[in-house]
Amino acid sequence: MRVALIPLNPTVADLDANATAIASRARAAADQGAGLIVLPELALTGYPPRDLLLREDFLRASERALERVARELPDVPTLVGAPALDGDAVRNSLFLLARGRLEHRYDKRLLPGYSVFDEPRYFEPGETSPIIEVAGRRVGLTICEDLWKAADVPGARRYHRQPDPLDALAGADLDLLVNVSASPFVLGKDARQRRILESAARRVGAPVLGVNQLGANDELIFDGAAHVALPPGAHGPEARCLNAPRFEDRTHLIDVGAAHHPGFAGEGEDEHEEAALFSALTLGIRDYARKTGFSAAALGLSGGIDSALVAALAAAALGASNVHALAMPSRYSSAGSVSDAREQARRLGLRLHEVPIRELHDAAERTLGPLFAAAGASSAPGIAEENVQSRLRGALVMALANKLHLLPLATGNKSEMAVGYATLYGDMNGGLAPIADLSKTRVYALSRWINARHADAGFSEPPIPDAVLSKAPSAELRPDQKDEDTLPPYDVLDAILDALVDERAPVAEAARRAGAPLEVAERVAGLLARAEYKRRQMPPGLKVTREAFGIGRRLPIAKAWEATPAGDRAGGRPGP
Repeated sequence: MRVALIPLNPTVADLDANATAIASRARAAADQGAGLIVLPELALTGYPPRDLLLREDFLRASERALERVARELPDVPTLVGAPALDGDAVRNSLFLLARGRLEHRYDKRLLPGYSVFDEPRYFEPGETSPIIEVAGRRVGLTICEDLWKAADVPGARRYHRQPDPLDALAGADLDLLVNVSASPFVLGKDARQRRILESAARRVGAPVLGVNQLGANDELIFDGAAHVALPPGAHGPEARCLNAPRFEDRTHLIDVGAAHHPGFAGEGEDEHEEAALFSALTLGIRDYARKTGFSAAALGLSGGIDSALVAALAAAALGASNVHALAMPSRYSSAGSVSDAREQARRLGLRLHEVPIRELHDAAERTLGPLFAAAGASSAPGIAEENVQSRLRGALVMALANKLHLLPLATGNKSEMAVGYATLYGDMNGGLAPIADLSKTRVYALSRWINARHADAGFSEPPIPDAVLSKAPSAELRPDQKDEDTLPPYDVLDAILDALVDERAPVAEAARRAGAPLEVAERVAGLLARAEYKRRQMPPGLKVTREAFGIGRRLPIAKAWEATPAGDRAGGRPGP
């Protein structure tokens, strides 16, 4: 039997367009000899629809769209993910469509409610794991978490009191197990999930086929992964998972039982981590712009590494001619910053606008001086005066974006967002923050990879000038300012933050892992806690790590708990 796996790229709630795409892709797969066609979890609505699932009119419209898909499909059994209204309950379901009608429905049994997932808010779980028959083959069905069981989330203990959906399938003499998913991209997760698929193939004693949603919806990126997990036996003594290239919008054809699967490779042939990051982030920018009605973008290009990387990603995602870059030197900007911005704009072919802000800055200080004096503030310049420059730049980027209908891109990285070194209403302005989940050290690593593999990334020459990569990071908001004047070196800072944020480790453990003095880790933990109010106001940031700032990390702002070496309560408060 030939199976077609189609990693569809749906737009959330665009039911008509999604239905048309499903039917069109299915007809093409049938023309290629497919005897079973498989599309991802909630392919009809896109994932995640969030609170649209609380609206009955949306659910009824989804039902009508699914009925339309059934009528327009070829005469080949097709599995399509869609919500189901089941009396008063809503289910996350996989429908078998054949002969112009809905022939079978499988309801997802394990509903994730951690990280970015909130499925128990919307769905009721299924209770059975039925088996369908396709062309005389016994096919088991699962949806995403039914196999993962949070196993790819370190430290998670969930579902231990719920039946394992595989238990009912392990002794059922299956010919094939299908898993459809809408599993967001996270660095390193693909390898963990392949091990889960291999384990499932061993348990059921049959091949396991998996297909994931493709594309980006808001902060979440989906890699369109397609896998074939083979059980021990005719293909070797061990279970083995083969994977198709990710981030490709194409149909994958698998001949079940064949000795070879063209287009699928073993685990040892994965792409480099930075290659996956580049593919994910450019897809995230492209889809966010397209699905929200933008074709071009604007950003501030400072001559620093963060804006340099965002500019390169935006050019790759949208086309260089569709990226407007603003160089906005102040009285503290070095000559090198301006020349580096010009050189990068030349290399990329960006539309560069040079707008010095010294006069604006002088005018702002003349206006603010009497206000500060009347309020009894010191006349000595400080953080308030420094941040005025960033906010002036943010206002200029937003003004150009409003005037030309451009998507404004924020350029802050995860390290800055973590410790509050990003300015509200300044460099945090924007409609999307492409590198908000990249630490400073990862920003450098990805930038160097892009330069080293510039042809693979679609550039005619290395897009980021060497001077940008070699200069000491600085916000240039006061004379001779360097980030390390007030922060630990970034390799130390990021190691501490990885432990505190991604691993949720105690401060003492974070200090140990980073090889840093305890007092340094304590200070970083304090900065992290006090900056929560800033992160609540940041633009949507593309998620690429397990613990991104945004919808999956839900902490109170007003709280009386700070991380301490012993994990004790301490009276921390948000900073100004």
